[in-house]
Amino acid sequence: MVLTRSAREFAAIVHLPLSLAYMTFSVTDASDPSKGLQWLASVFSGIVFCKIVYTLTGILSLQSFKAYGQLSDFGKVEWNNRGFSTFHALVAASSSLYLVLLSSTFNPGSSNELLIRRTSSLSDMTLGFSIGYFLSDLAMVLWFFPALGGLEYVLHHGLSLFSIIQSLLSGQGQVYILMVLFTEITTPFVNLRWYLDNAGQKNSNLYVINGIALFFGWLVARIVLFIYFFGHMFKHFDEVKSVYPLGFYTLLAVPPMLAVMNVFWFWKIARGMIKTLKKARHSK
Repeated sequence: MVLTRSAREFAAIVHLPLSLAYMTFSVTDASDPSKGLQWLASVFSGIVFCKIVYTLTGILSLQSFKAYGQLSDFGKVEWNNRGFSTFHALVAASSSLYLVLLSSTFNPGSSNELLIRRTSSLSDMTLGFSIGYFLSDLAMVLWFFPALGGLEYVLHHGLSLFSIIQSLLSGQGQVYILMVLFTEITTPFVNLRWYLDNAGQKNSNLYVINGIALFFGWLVARIVLFIYFFGHMFKHFDEVKSVYPLGFYTLLAVPPMLAVMNVFWFWKIARGMIKTLKKARHSK
């Protein structure tokens, strides 16, 4: 097939090795410009959907929740921001769950390809969509820093972007990225707690139930799942070692850092739940 001049130029650009010191990797499928366009489209869709959901959250909340109209201008910004973070969490978690557990992409017996090197159009789109979200959210966090989140949020989003972009471009380690993306399933509970607090519903039964659900959800999705994650990596370490150097060291370094952050936040969640339960018991 004869490529146009622009297509040849695009293919040449994305085929350039990406380097960091002595650690390099080459972009997969670089000879196919449509692959690069698919990646860009998925990232762009993530950004666009964040904007759409942000706007719709403001419009619907103003019509449906009295508390929204009583918020400060920044309070409305954070309310809307949590709207699109909830949307991303639901999309990313459901897509990751399907890909890892239900689809044939990462089924051990479905292919002779190493598990660490398997990809699909849906997994690429999921990673691209999440890159768009993390770019959008990180931009807002930095713009309003530190009101929307402190250094821990910048670190979390920075590490996430660093890892997801590598996995998308290299086509390696996607099964592990998707496992971590599934942990976003806890985000709706975190956001609901913030919504209820700012709506004056901190003493409601729903607030208590959500706090308990957040505690157990976090325990399963961000503590137990990470234990399984590290066990899976150890079991398939021969495959993990075959990843290009930068990706290999990223797999060794980033998940433990995220795990430490998850344990720290879990400690805060546990303290908050105990405090809420004690208060609810005394109010009876």
